[in-house]
Amino acid sequence: MIRLLFALVLSLAGATTMTHAQARQPSHCIAIAQNTPGIEYLHKASFRAPVPEFSARLRYIAHASFLIQTEDGLSAVTDFTGFVGNVDFIPDVVTMNHAHSTHWTPNPDPAIPHVLPGWGEEFGAGIEHYLDLGGMVVRNVSTDIRSWDGGVEPKGNSIFVFEVAGLCIGHLGHLHQEPSDEQYAALGRMDVVMAPVDGGFTLPLENMINVLNRMKARIVIPMHWFADGSLGRFLAGMEGEFDIVETGGSEITVSLRDLPDRPTIMVLRPSYLREDE
Repeated sequence: MIRLLFALVLSLAGATTMTHAQARQPSHCIAIAQNTPGIEYLHKASFRAPVPEFSARLRYIAHASFLIQTEDGLSAVTDFTGFVGNVDFIPDVVTMNHAHSTHWTPNPDPAIPHVLPGWGEEFGAGIEHYLDLGGMVVRNVSTDIRSWDGGVEPKGNSIFVFEVAGLCIGHLGHLHQEPSDEQYAALGRMDVVMAPVDGGFTLPLENMINVLNRMKARIVIPMHWFADGSLGRFLAGMEGEFDIVETGGSEITVSLRDLPDRPTIMVLRPSYLREDE
């Protein structure tokens, strides 16, 4: 009987440990994080390397595509085009927007477990996603985009939000409008935002700056820029309100406890995934 009771205690302790290990740290989408600087910049680090504890790793792949990875091995690719580099790699989640072919593919690999389009099957219907994978939650907020005939496609774009390691990470997609109060409320408090800064194909720079000033994310990563000229115009418009850091690399690892005190633009350089890194 004593042996049986001892085995039962050990079994319950193991179950409790396993439950805590698998639990996702709740994100703070609404709360403002008050933490000290300490972002880790990764140069030539393998995308297959483990992600540090309580952290997320973001890799700028190309144009509007980013790889987001968690410490428990989950991965997501934003605005997935079907190509991420010369690697044999299947992400757990891909998100897509269909404003242009550089933001989606009609033929995603069927081996990808979760393919999330940012638009609905019917024109203007929109779509809603809430995918809980344990270590990552992926959800979306629909916005309107310009249609090919010069009109508007209601709910044709999605801002995707990734809740990872207590962080709220937003990808604005092919944003064509400043969000409404209701859309800002649905997004919640962003810690990291990937923002298109071309100044023409998406939002004009003045409007994009308005959006980022309102969101007040601690980290903004510019994307969807076509040359250093367009990137430079965006950075010039953000000086003063935001710190600007040229990382010199394509990746950062970020945690809730290490967010910068001031809103900071982290400039990453796009780089496809490679096995020989």
